[in-house]
Amino acid sequence: MRPTTSPPRPLTGLATMIDADSGTSRSPHAALTGVTNDSRAVRRGDLYVALSGSRVHGADFAAQAMASGAVAVLTDRAGRDAAVATGLPVLIVPDPRALLGQISSWVYGQPAHDVQILGVTGTSGKSTTTFMLEAGLKAAGHTAGLVGGVEIHVGEERFAPTLTTPEACDLHGLFALMREEGVGAAVMEVSSHALALGRVDGIFYDVALFTNLSQDHLDFHRDFDDYFATKARLFQPELSRAGVTNYDDPYGRELLGLAKVPMTTFSAEGDPRAGWRAVDARLGADGSAFRVVGPGGVEADAQIALPGPFNVANALGAIVTLVEAGVPLQTAVHGVGSLTGVPGRMQRITGAEQDFQALVDYSHKPGAVESVLRSLRSVTAGELTIVLGCGGDRDKGKRPIMGEIAAQLADVAIFTNDNPRSEDPLTILATMMEGALRVPQHDRAHVIIEPDRAAAIGLAIARAGRGDVIVVAGKGHEQGQYVSGEVIPFDDREVVAEAIDARKESRKH
Repeated sequence: MRPTTSPPRPLTGLATMIDADSGTSRSPHAALTGVTNDSRAVRRGDLYVALSGSRVHGADFAAQAMASGAVAVLTDRAGRDAAVATGLPVLIVPDPRALLGQISSWVYGQPAHDVQILGVTGTSGKSTTTFMLEAGLKAAGHTAGLVGGVEIHVGEERFAPTLTTPEACDLHGLFALMREEGVGAAVMEVSSHALALGRVDGIFYDVALFTNLSQDHLDFHRDFDDYFATKARLFQPELSRAGVTNYDDPYGRELLGLAKVPMTTFSAEGDPRAGWRAVDARLGADGSAFRVVGPGGVEADAQIALPGPFNVANALGAIVTLVEAGVPLQTAVHGVGSLTGVPGRMQRITGAEQDFQALVDYSHKPGAVESVLRSLRSVTAGELTIVLGCGGDRDKGKRPIMGEIAAQLADVAIFTNDNPRSEDPLTILATMMEGALRVPQHDRAHVIIEPDRAAAIGLAIARAGRGDVIVVAGKGHEQGQYVSGEVIPFDDREVVAEAIDARKESRKH
């Protein structure tokens, strides 16, 4: 995901800009056409940025980078000797990672300056909201781009992401490709990891949107306050021109006191204190309709194809962000309403002769699981079933919380594996069960433990009755299961579809 051509930039100019020391006695002459910190991704003409890792130093792979076409190495003192051994020009700085965004932007000629960029941060709803924003940008006549954890779009091209927010060098290369392809506006998810690790350095957002905040990533952040403070960095003048925040979320309101850019508020619950409101909402299994009311009495009728009150909030946030970015209200409403679905986000899986609903959703955090179950409850005529697991080697504190929420809000909760990684799956399930047992027995869902995810999905589909709703939560668009260092092919959507077919066949006999 880089431009096909990139004008060469002089290494001497970079050395002067970042005040780097030369790792050798020779003058650092080279022409740079790209930059990467991954030795496996090096192209001819690249600057290889060798970073210090938790286990190995990137400079240990400098010879591999040279063999692939790297023309220079930038590293720290610890990586100097391995870098110099390649014979390439070497630049030394105290902290290469801190400069990666600035360097990448310079090498590619500040591509992010040529694209109007809208950013979305928060715990839940980022992916859906970015797809809505992209639809709105297209309705406004833009050739649009999208950067997120589900897909990356450059106009009509689609790419598979490796991170919610790419590394700084990859991100600037991507925006250089967008510029080359005529993309005028783009939207991107901005994760807390990206903000903390400097992945978005050198990017400036025309408008930044805050969706909500609930527990997540506490394996990375010091505590919840640190998680929120990291998100709030996006709403500073160095990173954005203006902000939009969800007034219904307590942290969305708190953000108003921390942000240093002009802020606009919205309320999907119709709070009159918010600048923009959704009123007269009509929720259905196939989507929702509501009226948008804004400052000065402006109004518009909106319809979306995605169910649930949280998608009303996502849609309203997207509409307001588009308006703040200069898109006319009616165009924004039409564009957001044109979106028919997002991969793995409340995605409906259907089969012949099916009298129940089956959905696949990415909800893998306490707040998201609660929102999904509360939303589906209002459109469930029969039983509400959730198939749910918790990922290994991640925030362990959310596991009992998610187990408790599932047991409290569903009629049937089937606990199963969800990317156990290096952990014992049964240990993860036991922690979820601890949370479920907090719910009084007379109020508790029928809880079933089935570690085999495919079997758990098959069980949920096989026992479904007329009017039931089943949501398979946690993995959404993902196509692999991370188990003991391996990635096993697994797509919830395919497994659900197969289970529906198997149910149909079994009922013929």
